[in-house]
Amino acid sequence: MIASSLNLNLDAPVLIGFGITGQAVAQALVTRSYKPVVIDDRPTDAARSVADQLSLELVEAPSAIELAEIVASASVLLPSPGIPDSHPCFKAAADHDVPTASEFDLAQMWDNRPLLTVTGTNGKTTVTLLVADALNKSGIPAVAVGNTDVPLVAAIDDPEIEVFVVEASSFRLGHSLRFAPAVSCWLNFAPDHLDAHASFEDYKSAKASIWNHRPDGSVAIANADDQVVAELAPQDSSLFSLTDQDALWHVDNGELVGPEGPFVKVAQLQRTQPHDLANALAAAAVAYAGGATMESIATVLQSFSGFRHRVEFVGTWNDVAWYNDSKATVPHATLSAVAGFDSVVLIAGGRNKGLDLSELGDAVPPVRAVVATGDAAEEITQAFSGRVPVESAETMAAAVETAAILSQRGDVVVLSPGCTSFDWYSSYKDRGDDFCDLVRKRYGA
Repeated sequence: MIASSLNLNLDAPVLIGFGITGQAVAQALVTRSYKPVVIDDRPTDAARSVADQLSLELVEAPSAIELAEIVASASVLLPSPGIPDSHPCFKAAADHDVPTASEFDLAQMWDNRPLLTVTGTNGKTTVTLLVADALNKSGIPAVAVGNTDVPLVAAIDDPEIEVFVVEASSFRLGHSLRFAPAVSCWLNFAPDHLDAHASFEDYKSAKASIWNHRPDGSVAIANADDQVVAELAPQDSSLFSLTDQDALWHVDNGELVGPEGPFVKVAQLQRTQPHDLANALAAAAVAYAGGATMESIATVLQSFSGFRHRVEFVGTWNDVAWYNDSKATVPHATLSAVAGFDSVVLIAGGRNKGLDLSELGDAVPPVRAVVATGDAAEEITQAFSGRVPVESAETMAAAVETAAILSQRGDVVVLSPGCTSFDWYSSYKDRGDDFCDLVRKRYGA
């Protein structure tokens, strides 16, 4: 066990944002006899109801002066994930020397069970869930928490869990004062969330902070194939790589290899695209560092068929395969998704979150035709202009129909937007579900 050296003053905490995580933090504080002030610029009726149940003051959309006064009197500022760096609460906290902390900091103050932490622009959820499965199969009670449906600060209430596998977003990491997990893994890095972080460098620094406070005896795991990650990795990191056989975890002669030698054949895996193999190596490395057996790790990897909305196979009709990759909300994820195919009709677009979409043009080949959608349709068109045919669609139904017309035998059609869903849908899940339903309806499936 690794105990946190952080000791926050929680006499007058102020919470910013009252969604799932904010409510979990509030509940945890109230349970421990602290009474936070809660601020939310756009609270839902459900949020108001939770505040009433907890007997907490909920300040709705305060003016700049009122916000500054509340923060100035706080002992600590606790922002919810996703609160943008431009929010005036952070300037107010800095002006009055009020520390900013995250749910991770609170959890480590109150609980010293091991944390295995995974961050990265893409693949966090997949690796986190694979690690938790491998630990449980090894007889080590574990749960996936953090940037999932269960915040870490709520998960620590379960006394049966021995290890927490933490999916760490840049928001949680960037707002943490002293997060010190037992195992810390950085999968990859590409521009993301530039609509919320102050700059590209701030986003990178937030990710890199996973290694800022490593305690004695901790394990760092890094992707040797990612230039940014490799350059910032600690000297004693356990490396994983698809190309470097000197890395502790690598691929050799059709097998995944770890410190105990080969542990699973690539041919035994259900998902074998490059990003799938990188995720498998990373998950194996994290699970092994957390005490999982190689036998259990191999079994979990062999049984893994993927998660919904991440290069999810929808079906094949007229010798054209259809895939739903709606979870790809950044160009880097889209490039990874199409890299494993030979000939792709790509459906891309949505709402851009401040990223350079021109790099999507690097998907040619294997992309040979594109359907541009949503608010970013013009940017998508420009990214592929002069390279491959591009058609625009005003609805997802039109996008599916256009992609079907553009497709040829042997193609795959991939919805991999490279953008958020918030122009047409409330979430990437709703977008992916609609796409799948429309494809199946078109072919009478």
